[in-house]
Amino acid sequence: MAAKKDLENGLEAIRQALEVLRDYYGSKESLIQGDLGSYMQQPAAPAKHEKSAGAGGAIISMLEVAESDFANNLAEEESEEAAAQEEYDKVTQENKVTKMTKEQDAKYKTKEFTALDKEVAELTADREGAQTELDAVLEYYEKIKDRCVAKPDPYEERKKRREAEIAGLKEALSILEGQAFLQRRTSLRHVRRTH
Repeated sequence: MAAKKDLENGLEAIRQALEVLRDYYGSKESLIQGDLGSYMQQPAAPAKHEKSAGAGGAIISMLEVAESDFANNLAEEESEEAAAQEEYDKVTQENKVTKMTKEQDAKYKTKEFTALDKEVAELTADREGAQTELDAVLEYYEKIKDRCVAKPDPYEERKKRREAEIAGLKEALSILEGQAFLQRRTSLRHVRRTH
């Protein structure tokens, strides 16, 4: 903006200088000021004064080249400024879109992770309830299994029972033999009496 203002001021000054020089070298009375009142009059031109058209033309040509350069520089500055403004507006718009997109993403991701946290909490509670039920079922199964599943007795246990059974049978046999002996005796006595 400062460069543009400097170029505009310089261009305006060169144009004014060119106007003055063209008026001076173009007409004889061009430097006479307008009517400022009767008390101010232009002094008479010196007698030996002549306009130097060649020198004036060179100065005017140089100023025209300078005017052209200033106008080109001003046009370049304005086009660069317009391009920079356009780029700025474009980047600003892209940044607004990006910011809005990221804000929406953050909003939805926050909503999503909140929902997922809630779901995790519910699933954890469900899992804990299922685990409690499973533990109770497994405990009950172990109790039932002890009652229902026949376990083979260890060899020593079976041997002791068998020996006890054999001892009981032997004792029963001896008792039975003893009773049989007594019955024979009684039967023999009974047979002797009857004879």
